[in-house]
Formats: sequence, structure tokens, C-alpha cells
Amino acid sequence: MKRKICIVTGTRAEYGLLYWLMKRIQKDKNLQLQIVATGMHLSPEFGLTYKQIEKDGFKIDGKVEMLLSGDTPTAISKSVGLAVISFADIFQILNPDIVVLLGDRFEIFAAAQTAMIMRIPIAHIHGGELTEGVIDDPIRHSITKMAHLHFTATEEYRQRVIQMGEQPKNVYNVGTLGIEGIKKLSLLDKDELSKNIGVKLEKFFLVTLHPTTLEKSTSEKQILTLLKALDKFSDYQVIFTKTNADTEGRIINYNIEKYVKENPKRAYVFDSLGQVRYLSAIKHCELVIGNSSSGLLEVPYFRKATINIGIRQQGRLKAESVIDCDFKEESIVNAINIGLSNEFKKRINNMKMLYGEGNTSEQIVEVLKNVDLEKILIKRFYDIEEYKWKY
Repeated sequence: MKRKICIVTGTRAEYGLLYWLMKRIQKDKNLQLQIVATGMHLSPEFGLTYKQIEKDGFKIDGKVEMLLSGDTPTAISKSVGLAVISFADIFQILNPDIVVLLGDRFEIFAAAQTAMIMRIPIAHIHGGELTEGVIDDPIRHSITKMAHLHFTATEEYRQRVIQMGEQPKNVYNVGTLGIEGIKKLSLLDKDELSKNIGVKLEKFFLVTLHPTTLEKSTSEKQILTLLKALDKFSDYQVIFTKTNADTEGRIINYNIEKYVKENPKRAYVFDSLGQVRYLSAIKHCELVIGNSSSGLLEVPYFRKATINIGIRQQGRLKAESVIDCDFKEESIVNAINIGLSNEFKKRINNMKMLYGEGNTSEQIVEVLKNVDLEKILIKRFYDIEEYKWKY
């Protein structure tokens, strides 16, 4: 009997990372792929990106409608509750052997707590990381404690998961799925990308800004500060991708859309570029600006500068190509100037990669296929030797 592997996906970015893992599971004769789409995938506001999943040749086995129309903390909290109710129904129908979850968003948190209570083993990807400025941080660590198998992006993150009491034999350093996608995809050249998005691209910045969700009412000030900094570089085009469905995300999107209308000859915004167009845009842009995790995980592979603003990604391992700055106009402008300098470009040309060699999905599938599930639900806390209590 095939082992049923259920992958839950809630955002465009997460699906882009999971794509090659899903393809490998789909082709494996010993595994049955199940897909549950939720969150932004099902929202017209964010482009109904579940259609891309189907276009890529996948069958969606369940859809969890959960997003309320608001982006307040209350609305997000209620969305989690709605998701738990629906995940319970879908997991009961699908009866998966393992649920695979990536990352740290509230949609994934809802799936994790449901699977945990329903006694379904959880495999978690990208545990052990830190993003100290957002609610994703405690969500990620909570999922780690609910999960039974762990696939981390670096050895340091693996050690952190073990430090949290997880058994070392169940924690695997496999690198990041993002690098695998870059290596396997045929990216568009600049002319092809221009035609595809309907913009004649010349020199351009790629910008993605998400809310810093552990700060209160800072999103509008932050996006306006960034836009003022971008005005200092009027000879560069700006390609924006919209924020995720996070608290105060609509404030950011509103101001981006307003900026695009006021600068129609150099600024453009997209709900979602999709994996191929987004990675192609990274390849051809001058630098990446914002606070998205892709700036730390995928962008360094292209030897491009990332201008990482604020504390959203604080705590993550960063390559030499990542330039940190504050949400101050002068700080952002200075960082961009550094990233554009020939000296900086030369320095990062031979920098060390931090997040694996691009064979992540192969390693994950081998574990999912062969791991003994007999007693995996019963977790024994692993005490690091020097910190054991003396009784």
C-alpha cells in the first residue's frame, strides 16, 4: 500500500518552494501525493493562485477556506479558528500517513495543531530559524514541538531544533528547497520576462515588503519611508510584489498601488509573479529590496545584493550579499548605494553559500518513504547532556 503524504500550502512563495518536492512525491511509485490548498491560494485578492497549482499538473485534494476580509489581529485569529475546523474535516477524509508543513505562517500553524490532535505524524521543513520581528517566530517553534520529523536548512538550525528537545535521529539538515528550484528551472531571459509581464525592463529593483507583525501600527510609516527612499533612484524601474495576508498587509499594498499610479513610467505592481517569473526577476534585477525571506535564502545564489530592512528577518543566517538597514530613509538610501557599487558586487561574487547544494527534495523523500511510523507519535524529550537535571 502506498504511503499517503499530504502537503499543505497556503501562499505563492511557499508553493514555489514545495514544487519540486511535490513533483518527486508524485512520481514515486511508493508514495501517494495529497495536496491541501488554503489561505491566499483561494483568495481573489491575492490572485487565486490555486489555479497555478492545477496548471502545473497537480490535483488539489482539499481546499480550506479560512481568510476573513480583514487584516487585523482579531481577523487573523478568527481565520486560524476557521482553518482548524476545516482541516479536521479534510484530514478525516484524506487520512494521510504524514502531513508535510513548510515554515511558520498562521495557516500552517492551524494545520499543525489539527494534525497533532488527530494523531497524524507531522514533517516540518525550515524549523530552527529565527525571525524575531514577526509572529512567525513563535509559530515556527510551536510547530517544531508538534512535529515528529524535521528538515532544516543548515546545521546550525538543526542543532537549534535538537536544543528544543527533539531527537537528533529525527532532525535532518537538507538545505533549502529554494536552491533546488533555481537549479532545475529554466529561467526567462530579460526580453522574455519583459514580454511575459508586459513591462519593458531596463535597470530595475525588485521590491517585496511585508508587515513586521510584532510591531503595532508601523506598516504605513515603513512603506512610506521606503517609497521616499526609492524616489532618490528615479532612473531605476521598481517592480513590486504585494505582501502576504498578514496583519496590516493591506496598508502596505494600498500605498504601493498609489505609488504605482503616481509613477506609471517606472513603477509596477503584481499580486504574484509566480516562481519562474519571480526567480527570473531576481536574476535580472540590480538588487532586491524589502524584508522577505527570499532575500536571504534564494537571492544570494544569484550573487545579487539584498537590502534587508528592519527586524523582520532578525536572527536568520545571512550571506555576505545581505545588507541590513533600518526603516529610515537615509539608511535605506545608503544601503542601496552600497549594493549598487562595483566594489560590493566584486566582493560577493565568490561568497560562500549557506543553504545547501540543491538536492533537498531527494533527501526529504527518502526519509518520508522509509521512516518507521510505528511509534513516531510518542516523543521523548531529548536532553542536551550538559544541561541535564541532576536528581
